[in-house]
Amino acid sequence: MNELGDYQLTVLSFGAIAFGLYLLIKGGDWTIDAAAFIAERAGLSKLFIGATIVAFGTSAPELFTSVNANLTGFPGISLGNIVGSNIANILLILGATAIVFTIRGKPSELTRDVVIMVGATVALVALMIYGVVPRWAGFAMFAVLAAFVAWQYWTDAGAGEADEHDEDADEKGIDTMGKGLGFFVAGLTALVVGSEMLVQGAVAAGTAIGVPEAVIGLTVVAVGTSLPELSTCIAAALKRQTNMIIGNIVGSNAFNILSIIGITAMLKPLTVDPALADLDMWVMAGVTLAFAAWMLTVSRIGRTAGVLMILAYVGFIGFTYQDLIVG
Repeated sequence: MNELGDYQLTVLSFGAIAFGLYLLIKGGDWTIDAAAFIAERAGLSKLFIGATIVAFGTSAPELFTSVNANLTGFPGISLGNIVGSNIANILLILGATAIVFTIRGKPSELTRDVVIMVGATVALVALMIYGVVPRWAGFAMFAVLAAFVAWQYWTDAGAGEADEHDEDADEKGIDTMGKGLGFFVAGLTALVVGSEMLVQGAVAAGTAIGVPEAVIGLTVVAVGTSLPELSTCIAAALKRQTNMIIGNIVGSNAFNILSIIGITAMLKPLTVDPALADLDMWVMAGVTLAFAAWMLTVSRIGRTAGVLMILAYVGFIGFTYQDLIVG
């Protein structure tokens, strides 16, 4: 069989990128509409749905990546993926979303979820300083998450009755719980497949046109596993589902640590790469604490703040790349 030339590989790669973007857009649209319908029908708030079901579903790429990396002997990639994703979720995803639509929250509704996100972050920092995430810590993390989700469900029942009716779900024919679950699963599947196609297509295209592998890894692959969050948040912004946006980011960051790090460490203890503890760990902690304090006080992220957040993320990536080159 003849090998593909650079031109053919580049064309196929950009085709994969385009189809991946399409799946991300459609997947985000289906996921948000279905989640809003499920929340309304089940009497649950959109904040709860965003912080649990949507957050866990959009974190699937991080789960697959982290577990596979750790089991194949690359714990640095496994842990770095989560640290980088949590930074990207706040600075890049929320920043881009705020440019589309001002994000507003209610401190009284956010306190519970923000506290668990901050607590999970502090626990991860402590374990990273310790130098390893042992198996027992993985079990403890997952147990805390399971208990928290159960508590959320019991305290949230009936909270969704005041949420507005989602007309977009009606337009798609989502009128039964079965159809809602079907669209939700289809949306999450499209998000996972779309993010994988986009990442792999970008890697192949970059290789074909001579972009250094380090640049691809620090940009496309780092952001790639956060693309489902970006897609669902942009879709939610266009539909004015503010609670879904905040719930998705706060929930995803907590899930990334308690669920993904937890499951990964349960299967095999995670050894901490010292390089992650030098800068990335503290950036993650600082960004998380700043975001939590901002949402519990100002409770608003506008277009200007969104632009500054994206610039901060670009600066972080640039500094990390410069540090890698110098090192």
